Amino acid sequence: MGVRKRESAAKLKEAKANLAFAKLNNCPTSPRKMRLVADLVRGKSVNDALNILKFSTKEASGRVEKLLLSAIANWQAKNEDADVESANLFISEIKVDSASMLKRLRPAPQGRAHRIRKRSNHVTLILGENNNTQS
Repeated sequence: MGVRKRESAAKLKEAKANLAFAKLNNCPTSPRKMRLVADLVRGKSVNDALNILKFSTKEASGRVEKLLLSAIANWQAKNEDADVESANLFISEIKVDSASMLKRLRPAPQGRAHRIRKRSNHVTLILGENNNTQS
């Protein structure tokens, strides 16, 4: 590994050390449905996002809520002396990527078969701290 590559890797590692994030891998929901829920909470404060997810009727909102609670717990593990309410945490980034697909066959008329694609996704949630206080 070259010097330049090693230095940039060290900078990336240092930048990631300050972030609190959580990942949900191979969630058996289609990415399109999960993105609808992710768009609801992107950029919101943690308390607002938890309220939105708790009262949302979509099935994916329960999984994102659990992921958000996990990210908050990860933040608390890094910052043991800080308080969540006073930290002004918000969702700085939430990404939904498609994962592997289960391919199944469904019988169709006249001896044919249609392919059914059971999609799954990966969700990455990154928390950020809002330094300025907004009312």
